[in-house]
Amino acid sequence: MSELETRQLRYFVAVAEERHFGRAAARLSMAQPPLSRAIRELERQLGVQLLIRTTRQVSLTPAGEQLLDDARVALHAVATAEGRARRSAQGVQTLRLALKADYDAGLLPRLLDAFDVLPVELLMGGRGEQVPALHDGRADVALIPTPFDAHGLDVEPLLTTPCVIALAAADPLAAHRTLRLADLAGRQLPDGSPATRGRMLAKGRSFDLSQIFNLVEVGGVVWFLPEFVASRFPRPGISYRPIAGIDPVTLAVAWPANSRSTAVAAFVRTAQSVVLDFDPVTQPMM
Repeated sequence: MSELETRQLRYFVAVAEERHFGRAAARLSMAQPPLSRAIRELERQLGVQLLIRTTRQVSLTPAGEQLLDDARVALHAVATAEGRARRSAQGVQTLRLALKADYDAGLLPRLLDAFDVLPVELLMGGRGEQVPALHDGRADVALIPTPFDAHGLDVEPLLTTPCVIALAAADPLAAHRTLRLADLAGRQLPDGSPATRGRMLAKGRSFDLSQIFNLVEVGGVVWFLPEFVASRFPRPGISYRPIAGIDPVTLAVAWPANSRSTAVAAFVRTAQSVVLDFDPVTQPMM
């Protein structure tokens, strides 16, 4: 049997994660027929059935579940090796930290001051971009607020704060000390979904804070956010209120489960140490 190629693994992972050949083909920017042929050839090559195909959906066999886990690890290792080789050739020795701007709870300056193993390269991205950066080797470690998919990652919680709701100061609901989801009938989140569903912004939708705050200030739009973010952005046109029925948000440090980097281990220890005597900046609800 010939050795597997990374191309085959990428194809299989796309189909396994999307559970649909059409969506997987679109994700891979290729036509569906050659993707289907490639997966059949992979099954023939391995001598096992990986997928159960019906006219409506695709599911994984036990062998497929196992290959998905292993393929993710293998692809991450390849991406990491490529990145390290390029960085080594360029003489670059840094720790790459992925995070969303203003979602560090104020920890970032202290972390950078306390960590002296390697220079830290900041990879700023939108919501949901940190986990893919860890998986594909662009980042060594990340600061991420929950919820997120921790599959294939090691995670260390750092601090947890309540979730609050931002709404226009002129909104009648701002007169309440606390709110419930049922109070939000008729109001929307910045991505257009009903606020009563009690969830964060839809995956894949990226807004910067100024855009969200502007939407909230004009009324009708509300936003759930960690208290450690709200406390850093007092605005006269916005009121923040406690909201029942929304899970608290935990800021965590995450890194690939197969990482053997001593620099990553040192960064995690530094983060754990820094947070011991750290309190997020808090301000009264407006």
